[in-house]
Amino acid sequence: MNIDKICTLVSSLSFFVYVVSYFVGTHMKSEFKRFGLEKLGLLTIILQFLGAAGLLVGLIYKPILIISSLGLGSLMFLGLIVRIRLKDSLWISLPAFFYMALNFYVFWEAIR
Repeated sequence: MNIDKICTLVSSLSFFVYVVSYFVGTHMKSEFKRFGLEKLGLLTIILQFLGAAGLLVGLIYKPILIISSLGLGSLMFLGLIVRIRLKDSLWISLPAFFYMALNFYVFWEAIR
């Protein structure tokens, strides 16, 4: 298995975990409240679910991989902007940066 597939699987599985944690726990919902984006929480989670599923489908059908990785990378870019505007610490902002970079890497490799 090559590094691109590993990165794709890590990202996909991580976003599935985020989706589950939104519905199981209270932390994710309280974060959206703190961001002032409570109404966009469910939409964001739906987009994360679709992106995570798209990454898996994209392992077989490359155009879906391109769309999904670009979408998740963009979503994490926006998340990073929100964290910067709220003056969150680097440590708190690191996951958004990591998943942004990871998905943009998958996107870049998919379009090459």
